[in-house]
Amino acid sequence: MATQPRDAQPREQWGSRLGFLMAAIGSAIGLGNIWRFPSEAYRNGGGAFMLPYLIALLTAGIPLLILEYVIGRRHRKSPPAAFRRMASALQPIGWWQVAICCVIASYYAVILAWAVRYVGFSVGESWGDDPDAFFFGDFLKAAEEPGWVSSYVGGVFWPLAAIWVVVLVILALGVRRGIEVANKVFIPLLVVFFGALVVRAVTLDGAATGLDALFSPDWEALTRGSVWVAAYGQIFFSLSVGFGIMITYASYLGRRADLTGSALVAGFANSSFEVLAGIGVFATLGFLSATSGTPVDETVTSGIGLAFVAFPTIISNMPLGALFGVLFFVSLVIAGLTSLISIVQVAVAAVQDRTGMGRVPAVLTVGGAIALVSLLVFPTDAGLYLLDSADHFINQYGIVLASLVSLVAVAWVLRALPVLQKDADATSAIRLGVWWRLALGVVTPLVLGWMMVDSLRTELDENYGDYPAGFLFWAGWLPALGALVLAVLVSLIPWRRDEPPAGPERDTPAEGSR
Repeated sequence: MATQPRDAQPREQWGSRLGFLMAAIGSAIGLGNIWRFPSEAYRNGGGAFMLPYLIALLTAGIPLLILEYVIGRRHRKSPPAAFRRMASALQPIGWWQVAICCVIASYYAVILAWAVRYVGFSVGESWGDDPDAFFFGDFLKAAEEPGWVSSYVGGVFWPLAAIWVVVLVILALGVRRGIEVANKVFIPLLVVFFGALVVRAVTLDGAATGLDALFSPDWEALTRGSVWVAAYGQIFFSLSVGFGIMITYASYLGRRADLTGSALVAGFANSSFEVLAGIGVFATLGFLSATSGTPVDETVTSGIGLAFVAFPTIISNMPLGALFGVLFFVSLVIAGLTSLISIVQVAVAAVQDRTGMGRVPAVLTVGGAIALVSLLVFPTDAGLYLLDSADHFINQYGIVLASLVSLVAVAWVLRALPVLQKDADATSAIRLGVWWRLALGVVTPLVLGWMMVDSLRTELDENYGDYPAGFLFWAGWLPALGALVLAVLVSLIPWRRDEPPAGPERDTPAEGSR
């Protein structure tokens, strides 16, 4: 019987299943859970949105988690080496995911730097009477229109540098002493801080109005295809699937790890936090509606506008607003930090596997390079526009397309799903059925394909954000396309280490089942 390739040196491992679960949950729970899910649910049927959301979780989210877990554990490598072991031609997919992570990490850290500053701003409500003007003008010093960098913003640079120091130190300490320990501290803290925020939010005047707006079901919405696409999109973007994180994290699992059970725990934990975030956000928006006399539907926003404009407005008008602000922005920092650590770890692990470099040199080289780009580009007067464009295009045409290509390659070209299913079943308490193969071979590729078509159609109708076409090309399309080109070029470089590809997937059972 064919055997799987063995590592020349013992690979790092999680200290416990709890440590892995905390890290996986920490990666999944990020900024999007807090500032994207509530508005997506509200705009797509309210309480009725929970039905397509749950179906999307069961037919795409959890199946994708299990797939990435089994690929990572089976080959015990980061995405490029793991895909290469499946088939040599798939190696560019892994490097594509690594390049995507590098782009995302460079700007994701900037949002955490903003949140760090806003923890302090909350204490004295430094934004004054106009949080919008304060954020874009006084704090970010954003240019009036997108263009080249012309000045740096020290108020963003220094907290960003501090964020990168924390991330690199945690990664340098390793999987068990760094990432695992950090998540065992950060995730309970996040639950405590955000739980306290939600308790405070639901006791505000008008909270019931906000919650009623969120959860009142519009059953007619279920007949619209856009609602179902939105549900799958939310699951897809919130679970950290599609760009190599879970393959990397699962590569540090023991051979007997329960994959299916871990995916169910991580998936439902992530979704539970999203619902909790919806309660907290809409209870707070209900308070804003009650105090301002503005209907709830006119107060609903998402993303940067929700966190750094709407919430400061609310904080200024509520009792104990400073405490509420500290809880909210500390929660943002923690949720984002655990995700950022996982994103950078993908690139670090890939370079380690590719070169044989030790952890500390790899962290300093790879993480240091990403941090340098982040510090040079984003704490500037053009940083907000660059961040917005890069985020849109790398998500829509990087993560989604890379995921679609990898699924088609694994499920349709290699036809490896039956083999991977046996590998997962060998050590999992809950066995997978035909639903898993159908979900990954049919449902998810169709949904991802439709998401791509729908996004491109919108892109052709109008420029994203009404930005100039030239700016969108070099600030949006170029990073997205550059990630793919770079992946292909890196894949052409011969491997120097004795690391032969395994070829097409063979029916090799997990070691723990022998």
